[in-house]
Amino acid sequence: QVQLVESGGGLVQPGGSLRLSCVASGITFSRNVMDWYRQAPGKELVLVARSTTGGNTNYADSVKGRFGISRDNAKNTVYLQMNSLKPEDTDNYYCHTRLFVTDFWGQGTQVTVSS
Repeated sequence: QVQLVESGGGLVQPGGSLRLSCVASGITFSRNVMDWYRQAPGKELVLVARSTTGGNTNYADSVKGRFGISRDNAKNTVYLQMNSLKPEDTDNYYCHTRLFVTDFWGQGTQVTVSS
């Protein structure tokens, strides 16, 4: 059974930092592409960052230079380091992976950027 469990969200002031974590189980983690998505209420999921099995990373234009995705294959964990946070970064953030043709999502962690 595949499970993704996120943590690390919270309330932070503009310009601050947060680090999100996602622990995966039920998959061969090192062989899976791992993503972070965001979603505002009533809106579609948006890809924020991707970590490929080959060590490559991809980012949405809105977060380039501010966010960093990394993974620790020994801990089955993917991280999203979020720096220079802005109020518009406020959203629910979800960890995602795909196994064959099935998508798996974590429960989400809320990030609120506000003074």
